[in-house]
Amino acid sequence: MKLYAFPQSALEKAIAKRMLVLPAPHRDWFAERWGQKPYKKSFLENKAMPLITLLAKGKTWDQETFDSELAGWTAKFYDAEVEVLRPMIEGDGLIQLMQKNMPPERVQAILEKLQRDRHA
Repeated sequence: MKLYAFPQSALEKAIAKRMLVLPAPHRDWFAERWGQKPYKKSFLENKAMPLITLLAKGKTWDQETFDSELAGWTAKFYDAEVEVLRPMIEGDGLIQLMQKNMPPERVQAILEKLQRDRHA
């Protein structure tokens, strides 16, 4: 997937803002890992930026391209990561303008992927 050129600093700010309102067990788990540079880099590159790309480009792709890109996003998610990413899909904060006009069935498909592709 060719990643959308979304400013990483804005994405980090959105994630940091979301961490402030996470429920206690998720906040502790995510904050501990977010403070580790390798995890932060991996989370941004493999989970957050592909999500931003799906949101930014997914509303204009044909169905086949969208399905292919969604299937190609092979990340596995922990519960706390889902809690951080879900509001971005639902149109929270800076991401809201990109999410606007996304067909509801595609939003649902992304949400279902987060629920389905979990670490055991």
